[in-house]
Amino acid sequence: MSEPERYDIPPERLERWLGRWVERHGDIASQRAAPERLTLTAADGAVLECDPPFPPLREPGVEGLLAHVRRERVVGVLLVRLGGHAAGVFSGRRLVDSKVDSRFVKGRHKKGGSSQRRFERRREGQARQALEQAADTAARVLLPHRADLDAVVLGGDRPALREVMADVRLRPLRPLLADDVLEVAEPRLRVLEATPDAFLATRLTLR
Repeated sequence: MSEPERYDIPPERLERWLGRWVERHGDIASQRAAPERLTLTAADGAVLECDPPFPPLREPGVEGLLAHVRRERVVGVLLVRLGGHAAGVFSGRRLVDSKVDSRFVKGRHKKGGSSQRRFERRREGQARQALEQAADTAARVLLPHRADLDAVVLGGDRPALREVMADVRLRPLRPLLADDVLEVAEPRLRVLEATPDAFLATRLTLR
C-alpha cells in the first residue's frame, strides 16, 4: 500500500483544491463528520481526510468546512528558542501587535573538567534568563488581548516552550493553546509574520 499524500492548504485555496479533487475522482459519494475531521469518499472510492485548524467543526459537510476556515480569528503566537523569542497577535493574517527579541546563550562546551562545569553553570543561567525574558514578552504582548483571542499557537523548541508556559502569569492563556507546535527557524519578525501560512492551513490527507 502506498504512503498517503499530505498537503497543507490555506483557506483561500481550499475550495478550489476540493473542486479539482472532485473533478479527478467524481462526485462525493459519502461524508463522515467528526469534530476534528471531515472525511470525504468520492465516486471512484478515493478518500480524502480534511483536518481543519482550530477544531471543532460546528457545521457538517464541505460547506461547513469552508465556513470554518474562512472565519477570521484573533490568534496569539509565541515562538521560543533559547537564543530568541517572538510574540504576536494576528487578526486573520494581519499582525496587530508584536515584540521580537534575542538573548545570547552560549553553545555547549566540549571539554571536560571544572572549566566545563563553570561553563555549563553560566550557560544554564543565560538560558534561564532568556526564558524568563520570553515569558515577560508573552505576558506583555498576549495578555492584553486575552478577551479577544480565539487561540494561542506555539512554535519552536518544545522544552523551552513548556518552561515559558509554566510561568504563572500565562495561566489564562493555557486553555487556548492549539495542539500542534509549529516547526520554525530562529524567531525573527519575518518568521513570525509567516506563521499564518501554517496555523490557518487545513491538512488534507489522500488515501
